[in-house]
Parts: sequence; C-alpha cells; structure tokens
Amino acid sequence: MGEDLERYESDLEMEVVREYRDVFSLFRYAVETDRRFYLANHVDVQVHTAGGDVFFEVTMTDAWVWDAFRPSRILKRVRVISFKDLNVEELTSSDLTV
Repeated sequence: MGEDLERYESDLEMEVVREYRDVFSLFRYAVETDRRFYLANHVDVQVHTAGGDVFFEVTMTDAWVWDAFRPSRILKRVRVISFKDLNVEELTSSDLTV
C-alpha cells in the first residue's frame, strides 16, 4: 500500500513537471512564496506592516500554480498573503526555454 501511494504521488509530481514545461512560455513572471510557486502574467505586491511585523499581499492574474493536488492549476485571479519569503522574477526571453 505504501509503495502504491508513493508511486501515485510521484506520478502526480511528474504530471506537474510536464505541465510546467508546456505552460512556462505563456507567462511573464515567476513568483515564489513560502508555500507555493506560481507563474503569472500580472503581479502586484503590497507590503504591509502590523505591530512591527512585515507581510506581503500578492495579487496575480492569469496564473498557474505548482500544486499536484489541484484539479485545475490555471487560475484567473489569485491573492496570497505571505509572512515569510517572497521572490518575484520577471522572465526574460532567454528564460523561456526550459
């Protein structure tokens, strides 16, 4: 049973890798939060402070999310609150070859 679950999860992850390769060239930004990785065509980052803590509010449109357990990884609009790491990269034409 454990081997079957590992094989299933491995197959799901490979499906996400293949889909990533297929859709990568359709997006302008790569966004990495503390919980997920996204590709998006528009990204807006708002930095907020509360009680001395800093957090990021990230809004993305026309996005793709790296999540093997979602039935659909293409998202029209995403709003993410990140309290830790945030990395936003604008993809260049040389990045478009995976």
